[in-house]
Amino acid sequence: MDRHELSDRDDLIQVGRVSGAHGIRGGLRVQSFVESMALFQIGEKILLGCPDGAARSMTVEWVQPHRSGLRLGLASVSDREQAQALIGSVLYVDKARLPTLEQDTYYWFQLEGLTVYDASGALIGRLERVIPTPANDIYLIRGEKAGRMQELLIPAIGSVVIRIDLGNKTMIVDPPQGV
Repeated sequence: MDRHELSDRDDLIQVGRVSGAHGIRGGLRVQSFVESMALFQIGEKILLGCPDGAARSMTVEWVQPHRSGLRLGLASVSDREQAQALIGSVLYVDKARLPTLEQDTYYWFQLEGLTVYDASGALIGRLERVIPTPANDIYLIRGEKAGRMQELLIPAIGSVVIRIDLGNKTMIVDPPQGV
């Protein structure tokens, strides 16, 4: 299995990227893609899609928060040179390790790619990205209108999002006036 095959697997989720080496004993600086460090448990396996194209399974030896990311030690990485060779690696974990969410709460990866319709059933487009903001998330939806591609920003709030159907990969929204 290689790095590119990891990103195509439905059972895995990206949780971070190695952004640098830390110290002389093989520590890694990691840009985390998750809010909690709970997925980086000591003794657990993590998959790395490495810059050389290889995919490697490694065991988490230690982890600590650091600024907006974290520092991570892997059992088979023992010096700075080995750590530097992993810069750019993407970290994956099995989706089954994700905590169960409350009803009507979703992971971003579940929403991205949904086909979005308005309340009348007219196609708006595809949910391309979730943008976090202090007040609420915003959904970036790309679609075609009158023969031209457009981008809409829809607030992720209950009065706008009518229904999410993950089984059918659809979302129904009632966009605010002017959107």
